[in-house]
Amino acid sequence: MMGILARLVAKNQATGYTPDEFFDRFWSRIGISHSHSGVAVTEESALRFITVYSCVRVLAEALASLPLIVYRSRPDGGSDRANDHPVFDLLYAEPNDEMNTVTWREQQMGNLVISGNCYSIITRNGRGQAIDVYPVPWERCWPFRDPADWTIKYRVEDRGKYEVFPASEVFHIPGLGWDGIMGYSPIRMAAESIGVGMAAAEFAARFYGQGMNAGGIVEHPTELSDTAYERLKKDVEENWGGLHNAWKPIILEGGAKYSRVSMPMADAQFIETRKFSRDEICGLFRVPPHMIADLDRSTNNNIEQQSLEFVMYSLLPYVAKWENAINWKLFSKRDRQQGYYAKFNLNGLLRGDYLSRQQGLAIQRQNGVINADEWRALEEMNPIGGEAGTAYLVNGNMTPVSRQLQNPPAPTQSSGGKGVS
Repeated sequence: MMGILARLVAKNQATGYTPDEFFDRFWSRIGISHSHSGVAVTEESALRFITVYSCVRVLAEALASLPLIVYRSRPDGGSDRANDHPVFDLLYAEPNDEMNTVTWREQQMGNLVISGNCYSIITRNGRGQAIDVYPVPWERCWPFRDPADWTIKYRVEDRGKYEVFPASEVFHIPGLGWDGIMGYSPIRMAAESIGVGMAAAEFAARFYGQGMNAGGIVEHPTELSDTAYERLKKDVEENWGGLHNAWKPIILEGGAKYSRVSMPMADAQFIETRKFSRDEICGLFRVPPHMIADLDRSTNNNIEQQSLEFVMYSLLPYVAKWENAINWKLFSKRDRQQGYYAKFNLNGLLRGDYLSRQQGLAIQRQNGVINADEWRALEEMNPIGGEAGTAYLVNGNMTPVSRQLQNPPAPTQSSGGKGVS
């Protein structure tokens, strides 16, 4: 074993990994990450735990469903959709020739949430513009600092072969991490809490799959012969154990006595352990419990507030990471100087609440923020055109302060006709 490790360490030194980075990757790749619960907790095994999978799915699907548009800013402070830029189609429809933008963003966001990192290889045209981004599974890509020129590079594994890419050719979103280059794995950092939940779920599964649903103990007054013992054992396994034999009558002989024991699955402590584990994991991913069908503490009054908090405190930090990574890696410096940028439209999350959406648009319309054609465009309706569609309206009782100062109201006469009030 030590000889194998020595050869691997020698190979590692040639790739530029530090010993800590290498051994962390080594133990991760062979799947050794046991918690004190006795369950191996890895990114892959954790996804088989329903609470972890639900939280990852909520975050990945929420971000993938948001409209992601490329804009070009105007000198006057406004902006226009830049449909003619190559990155527009890449982000809006087709990031590569094998998947659409929703699939790509789900994959990348899922990797980011579960492992703390997501990676894609960037293909550029002759002008240096990104025209293709192809995802790389997080466990097949490693950032490292090249000792030759002290720059960040990425080592990518593909079917047993390794290739090194410069940082400019890799779309990488890291989560929270020590050095800002590679993010922590939330699963590894919270392995103990997740392990408790996985152990409880495994215990429940084994109980129902292998448990003796008669739920009791057979006592015999004398020692059984080998033949009698084997016959009783076979009878128990065939006629008492397993879900299909639940609550069948039990026939005993020779003075044997059956005593029922309480079912541990009904213990309040076991149930509370599973609930506590679920709440801890929701806290790890900052996903409101009601979004994974845990409605114990949710009401019709507070679900709306929890949903707003999900957008502000759970999704918005990821949106900021995505927008910064896109504007940094997928746009050239020249593109950025010309005003190109990508932005998510969080209003897409409000499409489910039609009344609130229309009330918000009505307020903007009444205050001259949008015109009729802009409102219709947000609802994917054709413009009216002419003054009716392009005019900006305001309430008649709202006038600028400057106009009031230029035309003060006329003084009113007192009731006696003398002086002014």
